[in-house]
Amino acid sequence: MPEIRITDLVDIVIVAVLIWAFLGWLRRARARIALAGVAIAAVLYFVARQFELQMTIWILQGFFAVGVLVLVVVFQEDLRRGLEQLAVWGLRRKPRAAPPDAVDVLVRTVRRLAASRTGALIVLPGREPIDRHVAGGVPLGGVLSEPLLLSLFDVHSPGHDGAIVVEGDRIARFALHLPLSTDAAQLAGTGTRHAAALGLAERTDAFCIVVSEERGTVALARDGRLLRLAGAEELAGELRRFLVRREPGAGKPATSRLRRAATRVPEAVIALGASAGLWLLLVPGSAVDRFQREVPVVVANLPEGWSLESADPPQVTVYFEGTRRSLLLEGANASPEVEVDALLAQLGRRTFEIGTDQVKDYPDGWTPLRVDPDKVKLSLVNDGGKGGTAANGGD
Repeated sequence: MPEIRITDLVDIVIVAVLIWAFLGWLRRARARIALAGVAIAAVLYFVARQFELQMTIWILQGFFAVGVLVLVVVFQEDLRRGLEQLAVWGLRRKPRAAPPDAVDVLVRTVRRLAASRTGALIVLPGREPIDRHVAGGVPLGGVLSEPLLLSLFDVHSPGHDGAIVVEGDRIARFALHLPLSTDAAQLAGTGTRHAAALGLAERTDAFCIVVSEERGTVALARDGRLLRLAGAEELAGELRRFLVRREPGAGKPATSRLRRAATRVPEAVIALGASAGLWLLLVPGSAVDRFQREVPVVVANLPEGWSLESADPPQVTVYFEGTRRSLLLEGANASPEVEVDALLAQLGRRTFEIGTDQVKDYPDGWTPLRVDPDKVKLSLVNDGGKGGTAANGGD
């Protein structure tokens, strides 16, 4: 077991946190089934290498040659959002603060819209930017108020079918088009407004309020979920929690965080184990060691009419140099050998020198240093039955 320093422990913990975050991202990623397919292909490739299935290896090597490009294309939306979340966390991006009466204004407006069965879609951005997900819209910048909201969603208003964006105490834009969700399970029995609200909530941390034109019901979309509310009054509590949570440094209540952490303990254990394994493989594993192997002597190029009776010694010790990683990964399957060229036996030679250049079939990460002993004596028999040993032939 290698000596572990404090810096090594810090290294392992940082990588474990990154793996843990990746597992959490993977759990939320909509294309995670595709990544599972890539993992299965990787396992199949490993099995094919073990059993030397050359055609399968060739096909899978072609697949992995473009694997990075495939992953970027398939996961481009999830990767982009992950990078945005990292930037938001690192830069401590702070949205414009809502005024104290914002919740009351929105709740009163939603109540009146629901009572009159006037469709509405209101977006409150979180800490993640929404600009690249939305299209169209008319800049407004009007002060947030109940009369202005009601007028924007009036059926005679040209932009009443679109969404409005509330930033701080201002209505930033109206008549905005949002991306539509394709989650049929959550959208059952709903309309386009609900699909648009859920579509944005799947891609960002925005808070989207929906008033149904057909039923006069209220729903909200956030964190990729569509929630039906009992009424406008229930909306007030959800709004206040959202406004608190989106402030930098704010989070969920301690009990909620503990419950969430408990559900992710298995992920944390996997991340820590994977990080420790990678450290052992990459850090101590990159250290160069010297080791030895007992290697058989193989005779090649025997002259015509001669056969090998014995080689003395039949195997030699080869001293190698290589990384601990290559020894661990390839040592069990490595079968090096020393090849002796016996072509000169026809001139009477029976003792042959052995050098490191005659060591064959060793892994790429190994380097032969020396061979002990460095000579081998061959005992040969010709077709007439006469022996050909070191005693009756020259060196």
